[in-house]
Amino acid sequence: MHCLDCRTTGTNSTAIGVCQGCGAGVCATHARIATRSVRRGSLIGTPGEAKARTVLCPVCAAAEVPAASALTP
Repeated sequence: MHCLDCRTTGTNSTAIGVCQGCGAGVCATHARIATRSVRRGSLIGTPGEAKARTVLCPVCAAAEVPAASALTP
């Protein structure tokens, strides 16, 4: 799979991940890493919370998590 953003500029780069927002392949240059909270545990009592990584393309990162658009892996 190739990076969608690189293909639109006429270059070929191997994708290292898939954007969780739109499903586009992203290379190391275009991948944005954001964190999100995941709740886990039983429905009764206090659930636990953990941080998880999310891979986003630059477009989805700017739309969903403005601070993530500046992050790189």
